[in-house]
Amino acid sequence: MADQTEIVIHPVSPQGGRKVTAHALSVDADLGRAFTPADVSEFLRRAGLEAVDLFEDGPIRWEGGGPEVWTGDI
Repeated sequence: MADQTEIVIHPVSPQGGRKVTAHALSVDADLGRAFTPADVSEFLRRAGLEAVDLFEDGPIRWEGGGPEVWTGDI
């Protein structure tokens, strides 16, 4: 299912953290607010997507910076 799923890591919010959403089978799901790459990995694990590498091309789309951006300063 991972190849049919798109994970979006949104830009850092003014409140801190980055919203993580998944889009699969025409359904959008809010997975949570991540403050570190480890949070993103945990959200993906809970969603059954344990084999996703955050640093490789794949189903993840990083908006507002890649996995190294966790503050509003890009």
